[in-house]
Amino acid sequence: MARPTDVKALPGFSIWIRYDDGAKGEVDLSDLAGRGVFGEWKDRTFFESVRLGSHGAIEWGDQIDLCPDSIDMRLTGKSPEEVFPALKKLQWRSQ
Repeated sequence: MARPTDVKALPGFSIWIRYDDGAKGEVDLSDLAGRGVFGEWKDRTFFESVRLGSHGAIEWGDQIDLCPDSIDMRLTGKSPEEVFPALKKLQWRSQ
């Protein structure tokens, strides 16, 4: 699985992110903004404090983190099965 190496806030509720496999680009997170804990993003300074956590999570403060794999899927358009090949085996067994 690819791991993020760099992240920064962009205008609106987007981030720019780079992964160790070379994937990089902008990810729009506006669908999350204002919902639940993501209400904190209304404070622009808080949104701009985005950073990578010790295990690769995309983090804001102590309370908000996003899974790097979910952001990779948004960025690249990969399916969960492409990111987690073991899911193909699980789906086949359940049919």
